[in-house]
Amino acid sequence: MPRRKKNHNRKKNPIAILVIAAAIVVLFLIRLVQVLQPLIRQQVFRLGFTSPLLVGWKLTLFGRELLSSLFYFLLSAASIIVLIGFLRLRRWSWVLLMAWTGLSLVISLVNYFYSQPNYVVMASNMIIAFALNITDVKRIFGIRSDENVLGI
Repeated sequence: MPRRKKNHNRKKNPIAILVIAAAIVVLFLIRLVQVLQPLIRQQVFRLGFTSPLLVGWKLTLFGRELLSSLFYFLLSAASIIVLIGFLRLRRWSWVLLMAWTGLSLVISLVNYFYSQPNYVVMASNMIIAFALNITDVKRIFGIRSDENVLGI
């Protein structure tokens, strides 16, 4: 059986794309844990919704935990959408991921100084930020072209 020749003209994506995708998956899994933790603490899976969410106009502990879980669920869903766009090499996903990573790093630094830091999230965000700024990655997403480089 004759072997097929590989198409060497096809442009390969740099390894940074895979590293960023893996870091997004890690962040997705962390967010899923953060979705489940408040629900487990409040025993929602065992007892169901037994406590009120509000007392007057204030959230109860149960309401805050449920709101936290919902927030992390939305972050998880958004990360999947960004991951799909990123793997399809959409420019909007690079821009959104860069802004999201910057904001997440700021929040991580605030948590580092004032509350409980999450080192895995910090490390994942730093890896994403560095990898997004690699010249080949910027070229692939159309953020940078060779015409933008001044030869001084």
